Amino acid sequence: MDEDPPVIVLAPSPDGGRQVTVRGERAGVAYSLFDVLEFLHGAGLPAQDTAIDDPTLIEWRGGGPYDWNGADTE
Repeated sequence: MDEDPPVIVLAPSPDGGRQVTVRGERAGVAYSLFDVLEFLHGAGLPAQDTAIDDPTLIEWRGGGPYDWNGADTE
């Protein structure tokens, strides 16, 4: 039984990009919420704005959907 959501967004790297996996496969690097929505759309998953807050669809690791600047540690 797979309990993980289909999309996992990892913590921001120093350049602000976040690795994204879709159904266990590496989808690419997102640099904004728009990029994450594009990955959802490309995978045939719901890509409306409300999807970013759906924990059954996306797991945000190392920061939420509004955390993109990995270089900022102040």
